[in-house]
Amino acid sequence: MIARHPRCWDRDEIVFDPIHYLPLLEQKINALDQAAPLQGWNLPEEFATLRRLMEARMHRHGRREYVQVLRLLETFHLADLHAAVRQALQMGAIGFDAVKHLLLCRVERRPPRLDLDCYPYLPKATVEKTEARSYMRLLSGGAEGVA
Repeated sequence: MIARHPRCWDRDEIVFDPIHYLPLLEQKINALDQAAPLQGWNLPEEFATLRRLMEARMHRHGRREYVQVLRLLETFHLADLHAAVRQALQMGAIGFDAVKHLLLCRVERRPPRLDLDCYPYLPKATVEKTEARSYMRLLSGGAEGVA
């Protein structure tokens, strides 16, 4: 079997499967907003948020990465991809690689390990070196003055 499509019984009705058009849209990225197969495709709200953030941070390349995220639906279920997109948004890891990693971790039931060096636009966290005397103060109940 090469493909399976629902049969259309009504006159002048067209039935699209948006997933079939994603490879072409990835190549012709400027057609994303005008693509008839994507009109009326009701994706969860987080997908629109992801697209907006990707385009704001990476401009045209962000639009292409968004289509790559949608192409994950060729292999994975919408519920799993939706959960990965939601988790990526919560983490602030906006990018195809992050979403794919989180999706694979979800499917394989393993904890995610993101290398944040791949995301130079994210703010860097600074963690100071812990001193043993601070830890000892915490143990003795003298937590005031500990930073």
